[in-house]
Amino acid sequence: MRSALAPASSPVLSFLAFDFGSRRIGVASGNTLTQSATPLTTIALQGDARFDAIATLVSQWQPAALVIGVPFHPDGAAHVNTERARRFGRQLRGRFGLPVHEVDERYSTVEARAAGARDLDAAAAALILQQYLAALP
Repeated sequence: MRSALAPASSPVLSFLAFDFGSRRIGVASGNTLTQSATPLTTIALQGDARFDAIATLVSQWQPAALVIGVPFHPDGAAHVNTERARRFGRQLRGRFGLPVHEVDERYSTVEARAAGARDLDAAAAALILQQYLAALP
C-alpha cells in the first residue's frame, strides 16, 4: 500500500529519435523506464514516402516526443546540414504535432562505426537518443 506522502511515480515516456541525412534517416526508440535506446531501422526513401514511413513508426511506437540529431562542425559552428536537420525537425513537428527535441549529434556516426554497428544510421540515432535520455532530470 502506498503512503499518502509517497510521490506519485513518473509516467513512462517513449521517444523516437532520428539521425537525419539527405539520403537516409536512421531511427531508434527508447523510453524513460529503461533509460536506453535501441536502433530500429534506416529509412532510405524520399519525399512523402519518407514521411509515410515515419508516420507508420509514430503510429506503432506512440512516442511522447521526437528527438533529432543536429550536426555541427567540431568547433560547434553550424553548417549546411545543421539547417537541413532543423528543417526536418520543423517538418516532423508540423506533421505529427509532437514536441521535437534537438541533440548535438557530432560524431554519432563515428561512434556507431567504432562500435561495429551493422546499420550505422539506426545505431547513430540510438546514440543520439541515449544522449537525450541521459540528460533528462
